[in-house]
Amino acid sequence: MAAPTRKKRNKPASARKPRGNPQKPQVSGDPAHVSKATLRDWIGAARLRTLPLAVTPVLIGTGGALLVDRAFHWVIALACLVVAVSLQIGVNYANDYSDGIRGTDDHRVGPARLTASRKVRPRTVLIVALSFFALAALAGLAIVIRTQHWWMLAVGAVCIIAAWFYTGGKRPYGYAGLGEVFVFVFFGLVATAGTAFVQSGAVLQETWLAAVGAGLLACAVLLANNLRDIDQDRVAGKRTLTVRIGKRATQVLFTVFLLVPFAISGYLALLYPIALLTLLALIPAAAAILIVWTYRAPRELVVALGVTSLTSVAYGALLLWAFAA
Repeated sequence: MAAPTRKKRNKPASARKPRGNPQKPQVSGDPAHVSKATLRDWIGAARLRTLPLAVTPVLIGTGGALLVDRAFHWVIALACLVVAVSLQIGVNYANDYSDGIRGTDDHRVGPARLTASRKVRPRTVLIVALSFFALAALAGLAIVIRTQHWWMLAVGAVCIIAAWFYTGGKRPYGYAGLGEVFVFVFFGLVATAGTAFVQSGAVLQETWLAAVGAGLLACAVLLANNLRDIDQDRVAGKRTLTVRIGKRATQVLFTVFLLVPFAISGYLALLYPIALLTLLALIPAAAAILIVWTYRAPRELVVALGVTSLTSVAYGALLLWAFAA
């Protein structure tokens, strides 16, 4: 008689030997196991919520130019808008690249970044960032050729250099708590006054005051962003102003930055009554302040960031109306 055959029993999954090289465990950051970036990912990395901050100084600066020269120079104004928006997008992609290669964004709370997620090669993100800087430079060059203010080439160069070293280079000043200074100066004073100057050849006191308001609103957006990332920034060694002063002081500073612009527009309303309409923008501003003071999860601050950006562009549009009326 033939010997009885034994039935093979399948080993449980936990007892099976893993396939492949056991010396190379699979990790979520392995490019071989990460999907490629989609158009939605690229748009997300451009951080559309921050783009209103580039529009606001152009609106206010154009209004300030109308106070000097009642003619509307729409071609130059449009070129200024291209410069501002291109710089903003370029900064966002440059931050994605620089923070990604440093590992700062490995545990971020907000939308995933291209470099940190390993969906795109860092070099590709860098090329896109530099492309937007180049677009801003070309638009700026066109403005200089049109206006013959050649010294402004130096201003444009400084803007691009400052944008890169915000998080780029060996010692980025954004990691030293100076990000708000950069935002206030370049996305407030320089962008607003520059827009007014290339259109009219002069910058009035009213324009400078409104530029301060634009800069403070931009700083408020940055504070909301850094408050959201405070824990991972602290771990990564990114010493933003928020990390340095703490949560409570950041909430207070955010409130001040968001309310002072309306005190400025209230003063401007003494000369330009329509400026009182900027108080309508206090409605979304109050909502942003409420979120910043009562949030329970860091993700809620993404909403505060977006609402603050919309507050900024509404503020700029209403001041443009006040100056143009």
